Amino acid sequence: MSTDPGPWTGGLRLGGYVPLREYAVIGDGRTAALVARDGSVDWLGLPDLDSPAVFGAVLDAARGGRFALAPSVPCRAERRYLPGTNVLETTFVTARGTVRVTDALTLHEDATLTPMRELLRRVDGLSGSVPMCWSVQPRFGYGTRRTRFARRAGVPVATAGRHALAICAWDVGEPECDYGAISGHFEIAEGRGALIAMPFADQEPLVLPTRAECEARLDGTCAAWRSWAHDRLYTDRWHQAVMRSLLALKLLVYAPSGAVAAAVTTSLPESIGGERNWDYRFSWVRDSAFTLAAFLRLGCPAEAHAYFWWLMHASQLTHPHLNVLYRLDGGHRTPERPLPWEGYRGSGPVRIGNAAVGQVQLDTYGELLQTAWQYALATGHLDADIARRLAELADFVCATWEEPDAGIWEVRSPPRHFTQSKMMCWVALDRAADLAERGLIPARHLPHWQTTRGRIRAFVETRCFSPRRNSYVRSAGSEDLDAAVLLGHLYGYGGDDPRMRATISTLARHLRHGPYVDRYSGEDGLSGDEGAFLACSFWLAESLARIGRLPQATELMDELVGLANDVGLYSEEIDPATGDFLGNLPQGLSHLALISAACAITAASKDTAR
Repeated sequence: MSTDPGPWTGGLRLGGYVPLREYAVIGDGRTAALVARDGSVDWLGLPDLDSPAVFGAVLDAARGGRFALAPSVPCRAERRYLPGTNVLETTFVTARGTVRVTDALTLHEDATLTPMRELLRRVDGLSGSVPMCWSVQPRFGYGTRRTRFARRAGVPVATAGRHALAICAWDVGEPECDYGAISGHFEIAEGRGALIAMPFADQEPLVLPTRAECEARLDGTCAAWRSWAHDRLYTDRWHQAVMRSLLALKLLVYAPSGAVAAAVTTSLPESIGGERNWDYRFSWVRDSAFTLAAFLRLGCPAEAHAYFWWLMHASQLTHPHLNVLYRLDGGHRTPERPLPWEGYRGSGPVRIGNAAVGQVQLDTYGELLQTAWQYALATGHLDADIARRLAELADFVCATWEEPDAGIWEVRSPPRHFTQSKMMCWVALDRAADLAERGLIPARHLPHWQTTRGRIRAFVETRCFSPRRNSYVRSAGSEDLDAAVLLGHLYGYGGDDPRMRATISTLARHLRHGPYVDRYSGEDGLSGDEGAFLACSFWLAESLARIGRLPQATELMDELVGLANDVGLYSEEIDPATGDFLGNLPQGLSHLALISAACAITAASKDTAR
């Protein structure tokens, strides 16, 4: 089932906003941009992904700033990523002709990092003659910095403090600087081409490239992406969806450190008009095991090593405590504050920073030890200092597992004894014990880990399972349900197998609506509601496959693949009533869960066929 609305008709913005489904993303390993189907770049943080936005119209249509480029006559638009790349191609069809716009944040020939950031937008006339208009409206520092416009060597330049961007334009009319924008208009005929380059500098010289250099860099960017994607290992039923998810995940990798951001954006709402708007431009320990597994399964060893070492470095700074999330540079301070923006379609507040960093989430210890266990099994060794720290983390779990916490969903209600948190504490000690038995981490406290692991299991089995529900429940003594307990199953929680099978059936019956799965039932300390959480749907599909219900798993997976937008991306949530995207995007966990489910279902199918 596909919920994509089909070709876009230009100009249909509601109050200045497009549906979140209409966004694609481009990136260069340092930052990323959202490009709407109508040709407007509505989000771009510079110089880095977690930097203040210079274009933020997705969060404030009037004050956020954008880079618009589209026909000035009615049109419809179709788009795609060039195969095997994160280069976006949008084709606008008008009554007067057809034009193609190619968008990229460019890479250099050897794919190495340089100080330069560059957004390229190439326009090619395919038929007829099409009038075009464009406007660059930079709003440095989330619109808080005064922008000055001038010309250097005849090239329009916008500056604010240490930041500067230029508009190098060829065959797009004479650029004009007025009313807080650099803009122009032109007509593109069949067989003709035009180009706009936007280089950006942050405390560095602003380089003004030639057209030939820009054209060569665009071609090189396409080649670099295709080269990276060429040798990936998944070739089965959902090949296209898995590869697009992997390419989306690559856009979330912050190349200078190896960290993987949860999403490109901040504060896109989980419900329109609601307060559930969070900054996701950080790296969550919660996602670590899925991230490393995806890189290892699909043949991305460089990304796997870089991410693991970033995680070990970042967590060292708070050892033995784990933060819920870390900055992309490994820092652990992420103070939360509001911006004076109206929010997407009036959904405020717009937040930067994330106060969840200070929560206690015991499940993160299981995620980190699962990640380290995967890495150790793949490489056959662990650094001595890391091995010591992992053993100390196991000791820490033994000392703290009985405490209540905020849980994986970062609720802002009082702490509870969340079932999934206890299951992941069990996973933490189980993986530590296995590493110790393999001689990969110090084993002097192994008996204590094993004893405590048994105590955790007894707690879960006696206090976190409801005979009335015939299911593991959300928290000890509760009757509420929580899809997160599926993660216990996926990570091998050693509970009674019939109970987990029953839980999967109960969750499917009460939290699932068609292909959509709610995160949990019960209150969470926040007002309003939210959409269906996509990762939970993929976890359910994978769980069904793991208990042998392959037809149901495959059917659900096919439905979920059809929920992507027209270029294969997913947000955090979907409104089941409308199919509208909700929450930040592209959402790393949604794509990670897709990859994990596809690989698990494929493996289970092959095992059954043997």
